[in-house]
Amino acid sequence: MIVAGVMSGTSADGVDVAVVRIQGRGSYLSFDLLVHDYSEYPKPIRQAVLAAMNADRTSVAELSRLNFRLGEFYADAVARAQKKAGRKLDLVGCHGQTIYHQGTAEPYLGEKIACTWQTGEGSVVAARLGVPVVSDFRPADMAAGGKGAPLVPLLDYAIFRSKNKGMIVQNIGGIANLTAILADAQPDETMAFDTGPGNMVIDRLMQVLFGKPFDRGGAIARKGTILKPILEELLDANYFKRKPPKTAGREEFGAEYAEDFLRRCGKSAKADVIATATALTARSMAQAVQRFVLKRGRYHDWVVSGGGTKNATLMTMLEKEAAELGLWLRHSDAFGIPSSAKEAVAFALLAYQTWNQLPGNVPSATGAKRAVVLGKISYV
Repeated sequence: MIVAGVMSGTSADGVDVAVVRIQGRGSYLSFDLLVHDYSEYPKPIRQAVLAAMNADRTSVAELSRLNFRLGEFYADAVARAQKKAGRKLDLVGCHGQTIYHQGTAEPYLGEKIACTWQTGEGSVVAARLGVPVVSDFRPADMAAGGKGAPLVPLLDYAIFRSKNKGMIVQNIGGIANLTAILADAQPDETMAFDTGPGNMVIDRLMQVLFGKPFDRGGAIARKGTILKPILEELLDANYFKRKPPKTAGREEFGAEYAEDFLRRCGKSAKADVIATATALTARSMAQAVQRFVLKRGRYHDWVVSGGGTKNATLMTMLEKEAAELGLWLRHSDAFGIPSSAKEAVAFALLAYQTWNQLPGNVPSATGAKRAVVLGKISYV
């Protein structure tokens, strides 16, 4: 089956599309990445997405229009990837753009609810491409008592499980998340959770301080000095101490968090602020591994993927953290999955699972009461 996976993450910078050949199921599952393509959001679309994310106030009309406009954008992105692959698609798995995610139940209108919202109309994508589309993956897990995230562990288990050594798989997008797989572990023994900020805080501070969307190659952070007292204050936050399963987003590490970060830094040099934000990402990941993962057993590799791997300063910091933890830092590219394509491949696999009426969540990772089939299907 030829499946396109579509992923637009919390950084809201664009859309990754992976065209994947998938066969089999369970232990006999196999897949080959045929094409990976990236489509950057035009500035007006990105501004609309960022304005909708965790917004205190917006209009129903604006949200409805954004839903359909993103459907058109996703359709264009998939059509371009399909042309590059030169293959007819059988199915599309479209994650959509998260504009709100509340993984923990809170009181609302007399009930405690958890909720999520990924926008980008699957029916538009299906109609444009003439291919069934699976979308809206997270609510089914939440309805079963889970946090709706992370959903990548199924792919991580399929690729990285080993009979001989434990593997920690770390994705660094807007938010950073990991999957920990002990040697010869079963899927329900897998641990996964969001460790905290990935690129999100760095990107926001770069926008505020330098008018740039991100710190290309970590060049600004490399010039700065880490503000250690402030870093220690930030690492003392409750989120980092909370036991998994747990999930995070702009609600925890978005614009308001960045404003507080700047307030703490006072009149510090701009490069020092970026260096400290970069260190926060590296240290929070390492702390999560030390606090929650290594006590479960022995691990050998710490495999990284995602946009954060392009930040050379962040990678240098993480290599030092890995060495201190006795882990070997590696890139997912060494396992045949380009770091920037992995999440898109994951949603191709999840769509394949849904189409075959197979579960896609890993309850030990999300906290769900049971494994469930994820998503909704838009037919042609």
